[in-house]
Amino acid sequence: MAQRMVRFSDLTNKIIDDDAVVRVVIEQHPALGDGPVEIEVAEDEVEPIRKGALSVVSLKLYQGDGSEPEAVTMEIETFNKLAGGVDMVDVIRRAEPAYPPRRYARPAPAAATEKLDYSVLEYAGRPHRGKTTEAEKETVRSNLPAVNERLRRDGVRTIDLDNAEHVARYGLEALVEETGYVQQ
Repeated sequence: MAQRMVRFSDLTNKIIDDDAVVRVVIEQHPALGDGPVEIEVAEDEVEPIRKGALSVVSLKLYQGDGSEPEAVTMEIETFNKLAGGVDMVDVIRRAEPAYPPRRYARPAPAAATEKLDYSVLEYAGRPHRGKTTEAEKETVRSNLPAVNERLRRDGVRTIDLDNAEHVARYGLEALVEETGYVQQ
């Protein structure tokens, strides 16, 4: 036994052939509550929709008080009359763009534009994902009080001799022994 699926127009409830279905998305209507909806109509029902279409202009009015913009849709003839006899097409051509043009150039990766040298006193000891070089370790070992003061001032974690990971990362084992600092 075979089954046949039949489609009906949402506007007229007439049967629609499968090859004559037109999908209509309703984006604005006072009855819409949760966004756009769609209906199916027959091809021959589309022409009255096209004939009934209005020439409109959509605007947003931005008040100087910073309140939310007001969306306005009006007939184009009424809008064009607002120019007081001047050609509205000319007014629009001379107007400034409302939004800056989009730029399609991709920004350079941060690593390529700003490669920090962690072996200099200014950056030594800062947390980073890369390998800690011997030069950075030497700078930290030779200048630990100054490095920690800068890190504290910058709001970054300081290098703690009680932290085994910090001691290993910067090769501070000799300093721990030399100062008699006891790791817990």
